[in-house]
Amino acid sequence: MPEPSGRPIRADARANEDRLLAAAAAAFARDGAAATLKRIAKDAGVGIATLYRRFPTREQLVDATYRYETARLASRASDLVAGLPADRALRAWMSEVLDYLAAKHGMAETLKTLLRSDQRLSSLTREQLTGAVEEFRVAGIAQGVIRDDVPSGDILMALAGATLVAGAAHQRPQAERLLDLLMDGLTRADGRRRDTP
Repeated sequence: MPEPSGRPIRADARANEDRLLAAAAAAFARDGAAATLKRIAKDAGVGIATLYRRFPTREQLVDATYRYETARLASRASDLVAGLPADRALRAWMSEVLDYLAAKHGMAETLKTLLRSDQRLSSLTREQLTGAVEEFRVAGIAQGVIRDDVPSGDILMALAGATLVAGAAHQRPQAERLLDLLMDGLTRADGRRRDTP
């Protein structure tokens, strides 16, 4: 990502930024809104001045962390599909979505304001995640392990629904069970219940 001036970021600055964003995501998931910038800088192994130089406000850090985590999650599809059958890869990715949402919940208040003020951000997120689901879907259809009659957008919406009703940290076991149910429906070739003739 280039600097606002259009100049590319130096490799060491890029490494610092990546460490800051990863530390911020972990802090927001762990501490929620109570996550401090000082602790994030410490966890990233940089000084607080480095954090403020890259992200002068908490809002800018939240925005960058959200974009970073969304892009990271979307890019995981290729790695997972390369190493696992597509249905197992998609299920593993769904568990990673739960981790992603934990960080997102920790940024919730600031993120709501950002998403209201930048409609493109919400569209970009949906586009990136739908693209990831499509990668699993195409691979799964080719391998004969995922139904071919369920669009990627529907899969993403079903996943969002499961996380909406069981998105809190203490609900993780229930969320995992709901994801198993979703996968059960996605991998049934005829789309019918087992006891349906």
